[in-house]
Amino acid sequence: MREVKVPELAESVTEGTVAEWLKGVGDTVQKGDPIVELETDKINLEVNSEYDGVITELLREPGETVEVGDIIAKISENGAAVIEPKNDVQEEVTVENNEPVVDEKQQEAVIKLDEKKETTVANQPIASPAARKRARELGIDLNTINGSDPLGRIRREDIEQAAMNKVTSKIEEPKQVKQPTAPAKDDGKPVERVKMSRRRQTIAKRLVEAQHTAAMLTTFNEIDMSAVMELRKRRKDSFQDKHGVKLGFMSFFTKAVVGALKQFPLLNAEIDGDELVKKLYYDIGIAVSAKEGLVVPVVRDADRLSFAEIEAEIGELGKKARDNKLTLNELQGGSFTITNGGVFGSLYSTPILNTPQVGILGMHTIQKRPVVVDQKTEQVEVRPMMYIALSYDHRIVDGAEAVQFLVAIKEMIEDPENLLLEG
Repeated sequence: MREVKVPELAESVTEGTVAEWLKGVGDTVQKGDPIVELETDKINLEVNSEYDGVITELLREPGETVEVGDIIAKISENGAAVIEPKNDVQEEVTVENNEPVVDEKQQEAVIKLDEKKETTVANQPIASPAARKRARELGIDLNTINGSDPLGRIRREDIEQAAMNKVTSKIEEPKQVKQPTAPAKDDGKPVERVKMSRRRQTIAKRLVEAQHTAAMLTTFNEIDMSAVMELRKRRKDSFQDKHGVKLGFMSFFTKAVVGALKQFPLLNAEIDGDELVKKLYYDIGIAVSAKEGLVVPVVRDADRLSFAEIEAEIGELGKKARDNKLTLNELQGGSFTITNGGVFGSLYSTPILNTPQVGILGMHTIQKRPVVVDQKTEQVEVRPMMYIALSYDHRIVDGAEAVQFLVAIKEMIEDPENLLLEG
């Protein structure tokens, strides 16, 4: 019998959550086959079988937390399925070549056990195999436990809690003290409680930390997108024919951000204790909305990439994010972040810092508005305009620098052909 253990996940990641079992008890697996998907704080990853054989036992349920080294499943390496003992009478029965190996007394005991099960199954509590096994180990009667699962199924955690309560009740003196009743929520109206995913919990924690640890401030500006839109209209077909990718807005903004960071390097820095760490590279994080929440894969060395290479990289990272295939390396690091709420229709927003970075640029939806295009004549035209926002850490970035940073981006986007030549 071989054990499937939680492997080393990544640097600083010591635990995860069982997201989904990809194989079940009785399934045949080959070395390299994915068995289970684990969710960590950053990514989901698959644990592969290291052996050929048949899965005989799954020891953890979806939603349970597991640590590196925990045994989560067992595999019969000789290709045989093992029937799990149901009580002290029924011993392990190995099936080889589809023939059960049992003696007459064992066979009789199994038959009697099956007959008993047929008459009592309707009254049996619903419990996972792992919960039943743990209950036997701890001497817990399943009929005394109410399952925490929405469907009433008893899980391993319920058994552990029952055992803890049992020990506590023996230690403490019984007291006839009526506990105060918690106030009812939602006035008795129907609600649905859903446990937050590990990644959503991490996102929530990091957002709160950003608010508490940085002196965050936001400044705004607006950009006339006429020139970029006209340029894209003229060159989009030839660009796609030549490079195989579409010419989008993100490559323009990524290049403009790199140019502005070179002018205002403190926005490409971070705080480490009482020191400033000025980064001499330009790894730009691009926020992507995925099923489990916002992720920020990183475009490495964006200053060295062409417009086509940036578009291709962003497209590939976005696809990986939606398919939950990003690696930790693709998510780590980054010196500055761009987030585009405009794809969802956001007109105006305040992005939150992706700490320890000290700057994040928020793009928004393009909306046609009347603007003065000539200050002398006060000529007004309807132009496609975009609000942009820069949130920054005021501990090391002054307001003047932040304002000038946005102005630099505005000027480069409004003169895209010059940006193309410089890029």
